[in-house]
Amino acid sequence: MREVVRRAKDQGTPIRIGVNHGSIGDRQPGDLRDEAQRMVDLALSEIKILEDLDFDDIVVSVKAFDVPVMIAAYRRLAKAVPYPLHLGVTEAGTALSGSIRSAAGMSVLLYEGIGDTIRVSLSEDPVVEVKAAFDLLKSLGLRDQGLTLVACPSCGRADIDLIPLAKVAEERLRALPTPMKVAVMGCEVNGPGEAKDADVGIAGGVGKGAIFRKGKIVGTYPEDKLMDALLAEIDKILIENGKEPYSQKAPKLSHAGQLTPGRSVPAGQRT
Repeated sequence: MREVVRRAKDQGTPIRIGVNHGSIGDRQPGDLRDEAQRMVDLALSEIKILEDLDFDDIVVSVKAFDVPVMIAAYRRLAKAVPYPLHLGVTEAGTALSGSIRSAAGMSVLLYEGIGDTIRVSLSEDPVVEVKAAFDLLKSLGLRDQGLTLVACPSCGRADIDLIPLAKVAEERLRALPTPMKVAVMGCEVNGPGEAKDADVGIAGGVGKGAIFRKGKIVGTYPEDKLMDALLAEIDKILIENGKEPYSQKAPKLSHAGQLTPGRSVPAGQRT
């Protein structure tokens, strides 16, 4: 350990003390500490080893699959040490369930001001992990980057094939370099008003839809031209703010079966 510390000092490299709930061993007879406290105690004992070697460039994590245990452990650790904390829910799961579990644990702590770095651990491509982490931070107002998509859940007033359109918008706009809130709403009656804080958006109609900015309608287009119109309006916003237009750089759809601009399903053909 002395050699590891010496090299870390020479290179200016932090050392992370990482305690995983699943690796702390079985509780011994007579051990009345709860699981969160056992994790914290183990982390503190490892921290002391480094401190005794005059090393304090330390990052600490106490990850658990069980969200209440993870939250309790980090809260106690935050009161006990001055070091940066790396947050995570370990072995969280696949993309949907794992993202929800990670958000359930980390959002509580981040909202309380606990945590310096995060990882959303998923059985997925690391790119999906990074996107989930950014979306979590954006949802809490801790990071303002790229697309924030607002989309209504659809209801009886929806006059447009909303779900495919929202998915197309998310994929086409995922590489937006500038923070922008974009709405995809199902009707022209409530859509612009409900999403009036969006920078730009679509509100569906029968075989057509409106493009709006900050709740005000700026144009109406056939349904199969809506995505192109949305991209054009985004370009206008960017140019007005001295930035380069985006539409020519927008990613193409990755799945041939998805709707693309100009291939929207006409209202009369929906099932």
